[in-house]
Amino acid sequence: MTSSELWNRATAGRYDAEETEMSSAAVLGPALAFLAELADDGRALEFAIGTGRVGVPLRERGVPVAGIELSEHMAAVLRRKIDEETLPVTIGDMATTVVPGEFTLVYLVYNTITNLLTQDEQVECFRNAARHLGPGGRFVIELGVPPLRFLPPGQVAVPFDVSEQHLGFDTFDLVGQILVSHHFTRDGDDGRYRRCTSRHRYVWPAELDLMARIAGLELERRVADWDGAPFTQDSAKHISVWRKPA
Repeated sequence: MTSSELWNRATAGRYDAEETEMSSAAVLGPALAFLAELADDGRALEFAIGTGRVGVPLRERGVPVAGIELSEHMAAVLRRKIDEETLPVTIGDMATTVVPGEFTLVYLVYNTITNLLTQDEQVECFRNAARHLGPGGRFVIELGVPPLRFLPPGQVAVPFDVSEQHLGFDTFDLVGQILVSHHFTRDGDDGRYRRCTSRHRYVWPAELDLMARIAGLELERRVADWDGAPFTQDSAKHISVWRKPA
C-alpha cells in the first residue's frame, strides 16, 4: 500500500466544487495545450487522475487518455463525466501500478507527487513513468517550489490563503521534508469552519532531476508555468519535462 492518504467519499464529493478556479478555462487552457502538444499523435497516461479535472478535457481535445487513481471515490466522480471505454481508469497507486500499452506522455499535475510521503516511493513513481513511456516519450510534473524562504528563524508555519471562506497554512518538518497543509473552510452561513489536513513530502527540482536520472530519463526543459515563462529563483512553481532517450 502506498503512503498516499486515501481520499474518502465525502472529500471526493466536494472536490470539484472546491476547485472551480483550477478547473476554469484560464487555468486549464494553457495546461491542456502544453500537454496535447507533447502527446502529439500518441497516448497520454495521467497519474492520480482524480475526478478528471485535466484528463477529461484533454480527452475531449482528441488525445487518447488513460488514468491511474488510488481513490475509488475520486474515480467514481470521474466516471459520471465520461465512460470507461472513452477514458479507462485503473485503481491503484502511481508508484507501482502498470496499465497496458505504451504512451508518448505520462503526466502528474497539481503537486500530486508530494502525496507520496517517502523518497523511495517518489523514485518508484519516476521508474513507473519510464516503464510506460515509449522511446522519446515525456514525463511531465507540475509542482510548487517549497516556500521555505518565507520561514523566519524559529517559525514552522507559512500561510497560503486568508480569505472569507478559507484559511490555509502549511507547517514544515524540515528534517523529514514533510509538509502538512491545514485547511479551515467555512461551510454555509452559520460561520462554522470545517477543518482538514493533508500530509505531503516536498521535493526540490534538483532532487526530482536525480530521481529522473535514476529512472533513465533526461531533463528536457523546466518552465515556471504552463504558458512557458522562464523558471527563476523567484518562481513559485515549475513545470518540468523529462524525456526517455530514443
